[in-house]
Amino acid sequence: MQDLEEAIRERAYHLWNANGRQEGNAEAHWLAAQREVLATSLDTSGSISAPAHAPKKAAKKRPSKARAA
Repeated sequence: MQDLEEAIRERAYHLWNANGRQEGNAEAHWLAAQREVLATSLDTSGSISAPAHAPKKAAKKRPSKARAA
């Protein structure tokens, strides 16, 4: 858990630098960093992904047309 907090802290610092080091936006930088870090960690861990074999929808049967003789 400490590594996650450190990654968020570092990303928030980079966001603060990128935004001109303006004071008063610490919470906004922290939350943006938290979203980015968590999204990245979920993407790379594969814990949230589509199932490898999603069930297919059953094909609707069409009524057969009787041929006129």
